[in-house]
Amino acid sequence: MAFDFDKDTDSVTSSRTSAGIGTGAGAVPIRTAIIGGGVAGLTAAGTALRRGEDVTIFEHSRATALKLGITGKGRCNLTNNCTVDEFLANVPTNPRFLYASLTAFPPSAVMELFESLGVPLKTERGRRVFPESDRALDIVAALRRYASGAKIITASIEGLTLNGGGSQVVALTASDGRKFAGFDRYIVSTGGLSYPATGSRGAGYELARMAGHTVTPLRASLVPLTAEGTLASSLMGLSLKNVAVTFTPVISGGGKPPKPVYTDFGELLFTHFGVSGPVVLSASAYLRGLPDTKYTLSIDLKPALDESALDARLLSDFSDNINRDFINSLSALLPAKLIEPFVSLSGIDPRRKVNTITRQERRDLVYLLKHLTLTINGTRPVAEAVITSGGVSVKELDPRTMRSKLVSNLYFAGEVIDVDAYTGGYNLQIAFSTGFCAGGAGDARDARLS
Repeated sequence: MAFDFDKDTDSVTSSRTSAGIGTGAGAVPIRTAIIGGGVAGLTAAGTALRRGEDVTIFEHSRATALKLGITGKGRCNLTNNCTVDEFLANVPTNPRFLYASLTAFPPSAVMELFESLGVPLKTERGRRVFPESDRALDIVAALRRYASGAKIITASIEGLTLNGGGSQVVALTASDGRKFAGFDRYIVSTGGLSYPATGSRGAGYELARMAGHTVTPLRASLVPLTAEGTLASSLMGLSLKNVAVTFTPVISGGGKPPKPVYTDFGELLFTHFGVSGPVVLSASAYLRGLPDTKYTLSIDLKPALDESALDARLLSDFSDNINRDFINSLSALLPAKLIEPFVSLSGIDPRRKVNTITRQERRDLVYLLKHLTLTINGTRPVAEAVITSGGVSVKELDPRTMRSKLVSNLYFAGEVIDVDAYTGGYNLQIAFSTGFCAGGAGDARDARLS
């Protein structure tokens, strides 16, 4: 897909044909209302504008795309530089539904679009794509330029009115009582429940229900995890940069030991409630059983060393500290904040001399270094999650256009749909692809989309 960026007019023209009611010079543009000015909404707006549609965005926040500005710790991991098939392998919820939209607007097209909008990109570890500037605000500004030309009305849309047969939306109602009508089609792109400070309130779920749609159960995903006991809180603020983690369900009774559901390597952060950090957020998308099922989190503090090599390392450290107290012999092996809890877990008297520690005790220490364990019993609230899992049932949407199968002029895009993915730029890509399809809706448009 080719995009031509006009720097004088801040416009992008794609190869799509413009659309309107009727034909010829006197055609009346299709009027499109977009509820929600986030990533999916702005993408839909820009795409619809390039089809010749008259676009109005309803946004209740002070500005559009606020959440986008804080993604990736302010750097914005906007997509993943991979194929469609590789992408779908990272979508645990309804991946088949996304095949058509990802094919229509794949990661390569998103990258091409932003570079044509004047934002150079780079690909980092895990094929994560960032702006070269490492500034999420550059992506925000470019997306706003892409949607320039759309009218923006500050309003919190909380209701919609259907016609007598319930087959079309005929009006929107704002929280202050204002009504908006006269649109040919309506796109709901209100986001989920996460990050409410940036405007995400989940209003789109209620709008969907008003239109007769099913909303699947909502839960936090890519979210910090809570842990039992006091170990995590005692380590609050400690970040472990290069550790391996394994999550395994806790299953009571006999039978075969349960298999791990997630393993990873990277950064983990201890908090007053449990654990966070990149490996934990990624893991949370796999722990679907919480809180009914608990999980054991096993942390390998020294993943680069096997048990034999680690034992040799420990023996060497002990030899250098042979007449010191045990608690004072671990500074080269562990972060200072971890030493006291580690000694406590070992069961060895902290004032014992190193030269009295037995071979078996040393082997137990090796095991503890390779298996520092917490019990995970839940997640933090959805407001603290990166994304919301659940949403408008994909069974009720056309995967090519995001058009409702129940209401002919109603569309959905982005996080409000029951699709979600792991970390790595996948969720923003879903917003771009579904927004593109909702905005460009390739379905035939007869008179007023009846």
